This record gives sequence, C-alpha cells and structure tokens, in this order.
Amino acid sequence: MSLAGNHFEYPLRRYGMDHDRYDWSILPRRKPVAWPDGARIALWVVPALEWFPLDMKGLPFKPPGAMQTAYPDLRHYTLRDYGNRVGIFRIMQALDKHGIRASVAVNAAVALRYPALIKECTQRNWEIIANGQDMDHLHHAALPVDTERRLIHNTLDILRKASGQPVRGWLSPAKSESAVTLDLLGEAGLDYVCDWVNDDMPYPMRAASGVIHSMPHPIDIDDTTILVQNHHTEDDFRDQLCDQFDVLYRESAMQGGRVMAISLHPWVIGQPYRIGALEEALQHIMGHASVWAATGSEILDAWTAAQSTA
Repeated sequence: MSLAGNHFEYPLRRYGMDHDRYDWSILPRRKPVAWPDGARIALWVVPALEWFPLDMKGLPFKPPGAMQTAYPDLRHYTLRDYGNRVGIFRIMQALDKHGIRASVAVNAAVALRYPALIKECTQRNWEIIANGQDMDHLHHAALPVDTERRLIHNTLDILRKASGQPVRGWLSPAKSESAVTLDLLGEAGLDYVCDWVNDDMPYPMRAASGVIHSMPHPIDIDDTTILVQNHHTEDDFRDQLCDQFDVLYRESAMQGGRVMAISLHPWVIGQPYRIGALEEALQHIMGHASVWAATGSEILDAWTAAQSTA
C-alpha cells in the first residue's frame, strides 16, 4: 500500500515547538549577559515548601512525592511533613553560612498551616514563589479555565498576604500546566514561571496579556530526581552539583553569565545524613570568585536590563 502524496506535508513545520509561546533560539548565538559586579554565575537556590494532603486524589497523575500506600499513608505523609518541621531549617543554616538568599517555592496550604515558617523565610529576606494551592491541585488540560483561574488567584492572594511580597514567580505543582496556564499567570501579574526546563538562561514567553519569562529551574539537578528517583548516593549528588557548576563556570568565561539553579526539597536533602552533601557543594561553589547568589526576581531583572543595553 503506497502513502498518499501529501502524507509528509505539515504546514507548521519549523524550528522550535509546535506553538508560538516563544521564538526558537540556541544559547551560543544569544547576546552574552553581564551579571552585576562582573559576576560570572548567578546562583539561584530554590527550596520547596510543599503540603501533600493525606487523602490525595492524585488526578490526573500523582506528583513526585505523592502518597503511595492505602489511606492513611502516614509513612509518606509524615516524611513529607518532616521537611517543613525539621529539614528546611538545616537548609536555612547551610545557606545562612554563605549569605545565600533563596527563592522558596511555597504551596498556599503551607502558608495557611505554618505561618511561622513563612516568617522564618521572610526574615531572611528570601523571595516567595507561588507553588500552587497544594500538591494535589495540579494544573492540566481537563481543568476548567475558571477553576484554574480561581486556583491561581487564591494561591497568590494567600501568599501575598502571608509574605507581604508582590510574589512575582510561579512554579506549578509537579511543573504541570494546561494550555492556558501561561495566559492566566500573566493575567494575574506574574513575571516569571519555572515549569519549562528547556534552557539554562531566562527567556521571554508569550502570554495573552503580554510577556512572561521562563526561568531555568531544571529537574536533572534536583535532589528528588537524583537521590529518590535515580537512587544515587549523597556523594553523587554533591559531585553532580559541583560538575554542573564547573561546566557553567567554564562556559561563562567565553559566552557570558550563566544561571546555576539548585532545586531542593527539605524532606529529601534536609535529612541529617544528606545535608552534608549540600553543604560541601555550596562550599565548592561559593569558593569561586564572581559568584552572585541572588533571588529569581533579581536574576530576571538583571537579565532584562542586560537585554536592553546595546
């Protein structure tokens, strides 16, 4: 049986994705970025403060860290809660040692249940990033637009009130989006989103209301991915953080500033036997010259300013 003559025709064939959310672009051909004070690396540390309901529905899929066994899954629920009760404070101590201010991704449910935890973050002048309502309210194609809009606005209302910050960044639970999530985030006044993992640097995206930016928030160099999903050792995690930094640092000498993003989950890396791996990696990174530890908003503002210069 022969194929029809137009079988391979595709009117939208072009470089990039099959949508118009952003322009196709390869990093080596872009304008080099200069960070403040001549820094070569913008270090962006993003811990996540999450709440996993004990009676999770897990629809349309279970996010990483979801409950696993029959209700009530106290084993996994309390391990996640360990991160908010204990683990996050070990991360805070590790970052405080080097004067690193984090951008902490927070479920609105955490702000309601643990207001003292939000205070600990804001007292350190950490940036608050919205991380959705909780880890059982995912954004996906089957979600009615009005429902998703309410989820976003309710999340932002709670976090802005709890933190006293404008809350400019968004990380969807499980990085899951619908076709209109970007439009709704732009509509709600967000400046950047952390769900897209296709770049090492910020880049502009198109939303219905205008421009929203993607910030590099990788899943490969994530404690849950490396330690829980891939079953690597703590030494492996430390080495991979250091290797990631070393390559970016080397590239920055030839191609301009780079962003080194580190995604952390307190219930994972905040364990006593694991925290040392993070401490050693931070010692390696901060032991180099020209490393600028900054929040996501600071990095975005610096990147945007660099794009406007001749």
